[in-house]
Amino acid sequence: MTPAPTRLETDEDEVLAINLAFYRAIESLDLSQMEAVWWHEDWVNCLHPGWDLICGWEDILESWAGIFRSTARLRVTISRTIVHVLGDAAWVSCIENVTSTYESGFETAMIEATNIFARRQGVWRMAHHHTTPLPGRLPSGTSRSVQ
Repeated sequence: MTPAPTRLETDEDEVLAINLAFYRAIESLDLSQMEAVWWHEDWVNCLHPGWDLICGWEDILESWAGIFRSTARLRVTISRTIVHVLGDAAWVSCIENVTSTYESGFETAMIEATNIFARRQGVWRMAHHHTTPLPGRLPSGTSRSVQ
């Protein structure tokens, strides 16, 4: 009897890998990398901090294009990562520690994020990205200037 093939990764590992690819896409400011992590469907959603809900892949892609055009550099590290998988659906809750660099300066923020993924034909992709800023909290290693 031939042993069954062993999986190299758990579902949780696969979801965490696509979640990491999402944050690498943000840091790269590269739309092709962003396109690779999302389902290109009308039912996907995205909620950037302070924005209205964006529905549908085409509008989500345009939102990332605008963010990438207006940003010189984005640094995102994630902490307090929690992953859950339930069948072909999964979600990751994490805190994004974000530093955005613009022509006129930079800003830092801590953002609570929930990323929802769907598996179709064995492939995980993002279906929903939801963020909310955590006011008054700064990423570790940053300081607030006193005026």
